[in-house]
Amino acid sequence: MIQWISGKVVENYRWSSGVFSLRVVAEPFDFKAGQFVRLGLNVGGEQLLRAYSLASAPGEAILDFVIAEVEDGEVSTKLAQLQPGDSVDITQPAGGFFTLDEVPDGDSLWMLSTGTGIGPFISMLRTEKPWERFKRINLVHGVRVAEDLVYQGQIEQWQQEYPGQLGYQPVITRENIPGALSARIPELISSGQLSDALDTPLDTRAQVMLCGNPDMIKESRAALAELGLAKNTRRKPGNVTSENYW
Repeated sequence: MIQWISGKVVENYRWSSGVFSLRVVAEPFDFKAGQFVRLGLNVGGEQLLRAYSLASAPGEAILDFVIAEVEDGEVSTKLAQLQPGDSVDITQPAGGFFTLDEVPDGDSLWMLSTGTGIGPFISMLRTEKPWERFKRINLVHGVRVAEDLVYQGQIEQWQQEYPGQLGYQPVITRENIPGALSARIPELISSGQLSDALDTPLDTRAQVMLCGNPDMIKESRAALAELGLAKNTRRKPGNVTSENYW
């Protein structure tokens, strides 16, 4: 049964013109890194709800949600206007199976995301589990323009804390930026550019998690299948675990 708790905004941080992080305090609740809740606002007597993954780790005092402001979006534009002290409702319990508990062991863990689909991966990396389980972790973030790359400082901090264990590859499709790849993620998988850039084989000893645009996920699954990486299910463990983020 869905229940509600009330949260209070402590920060509305703008990453770019179209992406922001809403940071909220609320009474503690249990969730696993990678899960989502629904944020709700009462507008004109109607409760408006949208699902957002948590980018914070379980147990952290502040809940972190990275959100894309959709033009004319019924909920995101209103969330973008919230200020410290404003209230927002949060559904309980948290949902979803896009967690590391569902991922088999492997030599490397690939976290492939587009847009705000990076949020669940930030949550996971804020826990000890991925660092303890995988020798190599590769975080790939696909965006249209460079200003939409988020959590850069946190990622650099992890790279310093875990030298040689975390690879990070930005993918920017509408700008040419030094250090970034420019093709779409499925194309980079098929061409071998992604594995070359991160100096890690994409083979059957790899575990791949996909979160973001449904087209990216569908096409990446196909590209990974060509490399022999099968979909991971509870009935038949494989190499590819995915979440359609919108």
